[in-house]
Amino acid sequence: MGQSRISTHLAQLKRAGLADDRRQGKNILYRLRNDDATRSLLALLRAQTGLPEAAADTRALQLALRRRADKTRAYFDELAGKFGRHYVPGRSWKALAETLLLLLPPLDIADLGAGEGSFSQLLSRRAKSVIAVDNSQKMVDFGSDLARRNGLTNLDYRLGDLESLPIPNTSVDLAFLSQALHHATHPTRAIAEAARILRPGGRMVVLDLKKHNFEEAREMYADLWLGFSEVELEALMAGAGFQAVEVTTVYREQQAPYFETVLALGVKLS
Repeated sequence: MGQSRISTHLAQLKRAGLADDRRQGKNILYRLRNDDATRSLLALLRAQTGLPEAAADTRALQLALRRRADKTRAYFDELAGKFGRHYVPGRSWKALAETLLLLLPPLDIADLGAGEGSFSQLLSRRAKSVIAVDNSQKMVDFGSDLARRNGLTNLDYRLGDLESLPIPNTSVDLAFLSQALHHATHPTRAIAEAARILRPGGRMVVLDLKKHNFEEAREMYADLWLGFSEVELEALMAGAGFQAVEVTTVYREQQAPYFETVLALGVKLS
């Protein structure tokens, strides 16, 4: 929920005598009162495990606690947005990308919702094979022609839908969904399809928009979903059977509507 709605709920708890608050700088910190009435209320709430909101709240709590304990992430969050603002000789995003490519082992990779396939072509330089899937025939034709002209024989463009991939079961090691999931009619099915094509031990990577309220995106970019919260992405991945799921926000645009990018990774164990 938005901060203003959460603040309203917290104020109601305080008025009801269930919570106390104290100011710390610009922040107001709330805590539940340690009395019989509050303990009775908590016991009642914990019994409501059948509510879908309860499961979502539990996942959100676990995510928040992991972040609080992750001092390394906090450090890099502090640096976020500063990289690239100041000139440093020899440092560039291209150099970093080239370094990461050299470290990538030869894998069978699926780029799902690939568009014209710029990312697929980059991956094909090191991958054993890359399958680029898109539902636009023009995109597939353009990418296929570009791959032929560049001699990328290990790159195969295929026409298909995210929810019914033209890829056999357990045939790839790594599946990417980069800024494509918010175009899927049923994101749950798209994630399940990605799990289907992965071999045991294979990894799934999702890069997508973080949940936002910019409704114009539906018309401007043909978006079906206004992004996904970290908790929603974690639930989608876990629901498809992925283990060791990690979700984090990795980028925030500096201009309105301030789109954010969320990254999710998971492993298919069996």
